[in-house]
Amino acid sequence: MDPNAAPPVLPDLPPVHDLSPLALFLQADPVVKGVMVLLALLALASIACWTIIIEKLIALMRLRREARALAALSDGDRLPANPTGRADLGAAALHAGLPEWRQGQGAKETDGEFRARIDFAMRKAVGRMLSRSEAGLQMLATTGAVAPFVGLFGTVWGIMNSFSGIAASNDTSLAVVAPGIAEALFATAMGLVAAIPAVIAYNRLSAALANIRSEALSAATDLAFRLCRGEPGESRARLRPAE
Repeated sequence: MDPNAAPPVLPDLPPVHDLSPLALFLQADPVVKGVMVLLALLALASIACWTIIIEKLIALMRLRREARALAALSDGDRLPANPTGRADLGAAALHAGLPEWRQGQGAKETDGEFRARIDFAMRKAVGRMLSRSEAGLQMLATTGAVAPFVGLFGTVWGIMNSFSGIAASNDTSLAVVAPGIAEALFATAMGLVAAIPAVIAYNRLSAALANIRSEALSAATDLAFRLCRGEPGESRARLRPAE
């Protein structure tokens, strides 16, 4: 081989594109960057959602125990001596219903109206406590509803930019199309990461809270009927809370 010969000319190779998340963000169109920043904020909201999820799971275990305890009261358990010193569903029901029961039946009040008055007071108190436990679910619903559409907007804009790049360069090779498509799909992925856990948690927690609400309100009604009629063999004094 002649040492003075010119080196062979290599064919031009397509540029190597960095497809890491940071590189995709830096290479993205300004609009897509804005969408990604918004999605990053939604990711922070997703962290808040996970905090809500953990707190609600703990609250659900407590509410299930309280609902079972309320049902046990309606089935004949001894009424607590000091319901006002507690902060559970049973105490809330008794705190609302016992004053109505001790007031007694009005002269023009039928038995059904007397039971309905106590039942309404107990169910209202129980429902108010359960409504407090639903705080935070709106955050899950909002994140689950908004995040996919924000990601979709970034996806559509990124694909539009990819097609514009193809039209400007008259080149349909993968090297031209891939970066824009990757940016678009990255925006979609960020939206789904925030939305999927929020939607699943919202549906599961809402269903669980609805079941607990139904069980607790039914137990409150049964307890109101127990106060009004007394179980077989029980006297009015037996139904009074122990001193």
